[in-house]
Amino acid sequence: MTNWNEVTARAGRAGHNLVAWLMWDPAAIARFEELGVPNGSGWLIAWRVAPLGDLSSAAVASMTYSIHPDVIEVVLNLVRSATSPEETMRVLDESVSAGLDEVAPGLGNDLAPLSSDLWRGVDAVGGEFRPLFAAHRAEPRPSDPALSAWRAANCLRELRGDVHWAVCAAHDLNAVEVGLLHSAMVDRVEYGGEEWIARSRGWDDDAIACGWERLSRKGWALQQEITDEGRAARHAIEQQTDELTSPAWKAVGEDSTSRFCEAIEVHQSAILQRVNDTAGQRWMPAIRTARNS
Repeated sequence: MTNWNEVTARAGRAGHNLVAWLMWDPAAIARFEELGVPNGSGWLIAWRVAPLGDLSSAAVASMTYSIHPDVIEVVLNLVRSATSPEETMRVLDESVSAGLDEVAPGLGNDLAPLSSDLWRGVDAVGGEFRPLFAAHRAEPRPSDPALSAWRAANCLRELRGDVHWAVCAAHDLNAVEVGLLHSAMVDRVEYGGEEWIARSRGWDDDAIACGWERLSRKGWALQQEITDEGRAARHAIEQQTDELTSPAWKAVGEDSTSRFCEAIEVHQSAILQRVNDTAGQRWMPAIRTARNS
């Protein structure tokens, strides 16, 4: 019998890899700068939130969850004063079409036949309280099969993110806590401790201290370190995310999901190296370690 939680976890890792390189892609940032955005700043946030339109920065920050609201406000003000969501999404499509096979040769051809199956998964689940997923799903669907497959896979990645944040909110985890707690999922030595992820989202010393205090009251931290109970809780959150996201991958189908994962997994090392070269050694923690308990 298929273990759909395991299949979904694998597909989630593959989806992160498929998107990771684009976050700091120099060519994409250059195209974004051509729209009038100074230095192409904020690209890694801008394309993800562009389908949300002109929502307030507070609303957008609530959807991105772990990023400091001031960071979101600065990015939105910068981008909205220079260009439109439609132009941002045009740059996204151009950058994926031009860059995917540069980073992972042949991946576009492998993904193209899976486009309709991936969209079937996207359309199989509701968009209720899944704002980024619903917004990306409502975007026009590309006619190019490889780009269409990428867009569908990104919708499924946003679905996972929305579900994950809903689970975190149900556990009364605030934006700082989720960053601190995510250190349970990465190599602590590689990250130089347990605060880097939260700090990389814009949170300062006072916010970090409050986050540790809140986790300590839950029994999930002690003396500014995640406890065994906290690590177990974080892995349980990941498993619940897998469970709640699995209906979409069931609709994609076991064979197509396996083909999707296999197509991306052979390029994992190249994608990780690209992120290291363009962003740095610690960015995109979701592609750096398997999520095992």
